[in-house]
Amino acid sequence: MTTTHPRDALFAGEKSFPVLAACEHFAGSEKLIGKAFDLQVEYGPVFDVTCDCEDGAAAGQEREHAAMVARMIASERNRHGRAGARIHDPAHPAWREDIDIIVGEAGSRLAYITVPKATSHQQVTEVIEYIGQAARKAGLGREIPVHVLVETHGALRDVFPIAALPNIEVLDFGLMDFVSGHHGAIPAAAMRSPGQFEHALLARAKADMVAAALANGIVPAHNVCLNLKDAAVIGGDATRARNAFGFLRMWSIYPAQILPIVDAMRPDFTEVEDAAGILCAAQDADWGPIQYKGELHDRATYRYFWGVLEKARVTGMMVPAEADQRFFAA
Repeated sequence: MTTTHPRDALFAGEKSFPVLAACEHFAGSEKLIGKAFDLQVEYGPVFDVTCDCEDGAAAGQEREHAAMVARMIASERNRHGRAGARIHDPAHPAWREDIDIIVGEAGSRLAYITVPKATSHQQVTEVIEYIGQAARKAGLGREIPVHVLVETHGALRDVFPIAALPNIEVLDFGLMDFVSGHHGAIPAAAMRSPGQFEHALLARAKADMVAAALANGIVPAHNVCLNLKDAAVIGGDATRARNAFGFLRMWSIYPAQILPIVDAMRPDFTEVEDAAGILCAAQDADWGPIQYKGELHDRATYRYFWGVLEKARVTGMMVPAEADQRFFAA
């Protein structure tokens, strides 16, 4: 029996697809960031925390807010090391200072930087290059992953060139700003379901963004649900985003949204069981074709089912014991 790991057998020489939590929770104050870190300890690393400088900082207090974000990310409360920061947009005078402070003071613990309201791939390129300079200045031996919000006409127009830029890990869809940018042509009702999935301009934008992300090995992340507490509504939005549009991650802006999003983004357990059985049998067959439950499987389906197992793990699901031992034992 070969012991070749699925990552080596199925993806050798390829850019690895990011394995990220299915939920990204935004918090803008020291109190709310701390509460989010406490929930990470309670729930496990099934969601990331994005510390928000754009909407969190009071006007005139941008420097102090960035310093607070850096302090929180660098602190012992960031137990899982899965905290990023949303900086000010590239048209705002504080975006470079945000990067200087957060990368300079917390770069070793910083999971990613989110860039809002970009209007072109040239603008995103400028921000990525500045982040790289800051990382080198801080003596970091790695590139900091970048998440880009697609929430303007320009970003949607350039979504494929943006997705092809280096170091991008996630494309996020920004629903509210995108709707606002249409000057009333899209009604406010389309900020909620079912309109956000059915209005032609929004469905086109979401589908184009997801296609660009997946074509470039990047995770597509869905916008927030405006309903803060109704788990059925929140989970329903996450399910539709995942199953109808291919989103693999979704934003949360309220603690009660986190678990419904994670639950909705989890694979079906029957599929997880099949994935474990198929991949164990495939490894035994040195990754050649096999029959499983009367069906033929080969490298194409192995790649799919490996993604199922990785998503199961990152959403906190139990993976069947043999597959867990073979593929995930540290």
